[in-house]
Amino acid sequence: MVQEKRSVEVCFSPGLFEDVVTTGDFIVVLVDILRATTTIVTAVANGVEAIIPVATHDEARRLKSEGFLVATEKDGVQLDFADFGNSAFSFTREAIGGRTLVYCTTNGTRALHMARGASSIAIGAFINISALTEWLAGQQKDVVILCSGWKNKFCLEDTLFAGALTQRLLDTGLFRSDCDSASASLDLWKLAEGDVLGYIEKAAQRHRLKKLGLDDVIPYSFACDQVKVVPVFDGKLIKERVKGRS
Repeated sequence: MVQEKRSVEVCFSPGLFEDVVTTGDFIVVLVDILRATTTIVTAVANGVEAIIPVATHDEARRLKSEGFLVATEKDGVQLDFADFGNSAFSFTREAIGGRTLVYCTTNGTRALHMARGASSIAIGAFINISALTEWLAGQQKDVVILCSGWKNKFCLEDTLFAGALTQRLLDTGLFRSDCDSASASLDLWKLAEGDVLGYIEKAAQRHRLKKLGLDDVIPYSFACDQVKVVPVFDGKLIKERVKGRS
C-alpha cells in the first residue's frame, strides 16, 4: 500500500497564521532563527530541564520573583531583571543544565502561543535541521512551518530556513507541497544556499544585531546540524528524542 504524502505549508508571519490552509491534525514547526529558536534548541541540547515560554515581560518578571531563571529581551536587548538575554552562547550546560528556564522574546514566544491549537509544536533551527527532518518524517502528519518574523513582518532568515526545511522534507519522498509560500521559500533557499552568510547580509535583523554588538552568534545560527535534539511544546518545552539519536 502506497503511503499518502503529507503536505508542507509555510506561513511567513504570525499575522497570517489564522489563514493557513492546512486543517485537521498538523504539526507546527516554529522558526525564529535570529535568535529565539536557535537559542531554545541550544538550551535543550545543553541539558535544560524545561523551558516555560511566556508571552509578556510582566509574566517573566513575576516568575523571576518566584525564583525562576529568566531569559528575556526587547528588540534584542536583555532586560534589567533577566538572568539572560537571547544569545545562544549564554545557555551553556554549566549555566542551565538541570534548571527550568522562563523565556520571553520579542517575536518567538508570541508566535509559539499563537500556534497552540496545533496537534504538536516543534522548534526548528538550522542547528537541528537534520534531526528535525527525521522527526517530522516519523510523525506522518501535515506540517506548517511558522516563521516568527519581525513584529508580524516577513523576514529573510526565517524564510530561508523554511525553504531549507521544505527541501529536506520533499527529498524524503514522504511530503508534497502546493503552497506558494513554500515554493517561494524554496526558491530563496536555492539562491542563498551556496553562501548563506553572504546572502543574510540583506536581512534587517542581521543589521539590528550588528548595531547592538550582538551579531557574534550569526555564523552559529546558520550552521547546520550542530545538535541532535528536537524541542517540542507540551505546556512547557521539553526534549523529544529522535529515534536512533542521543
